[in-house]
Amino acid sequence: QSRMLMRPKVGVGVFITSPKYHPGAVLVGARTDSDASVIWALPGGHLEYAEDWIACAAREVRDQTGLTATNIRFATLDNSIETSHDYHYVVIFCVCEVDSEPVNKEPDKIQHWQWAVWDSPEFDSMPLFAGLHNVRSAGYHPFKNGGQMLP
Repeated sequence: QSRMLMRPKVGVGVFITSPKYHPGAVLVGARTDSDASVIWALPGGHLEYAEDWIACAAREVRDQTGLTATNIRFATLDNSIETSHDYHYVVIFCVCEVDSEPVNKEPDKIQHWQWAVWDSPEFDSMPLFAGLHNVRSAGYHPFKNGGQMLP
């Protein structure tokens, strides 16, 4: 497809937190990447036509994990571009809270969900999905400033 005709897509990624049961951690899923390696990603997906991004975040969290998200709010943005893979997404990140454990509702996409402590050496060594990697590298922190940071 000609790059002149290609346009970025809009995605919504969700930092799910569980202050009561998993303080300092976010929920990440093990996805199988195109080369069969594991890459860690947040719940999320495409913003649908005429959909509010908060509604999208709630829908994606429910559809992928079975969780009911509360206190959903804007977190940050990322302009994820990987021209070698014809990948260009504008990702709106939200942050929310839950008080129960996830169920893997999309086993064809996610191997399993796990809580990962944001400020841990283990998180630093995890291969991350592009947008998550970008915002983490830029200094975003889901537990500071109410989980909000302008890019």
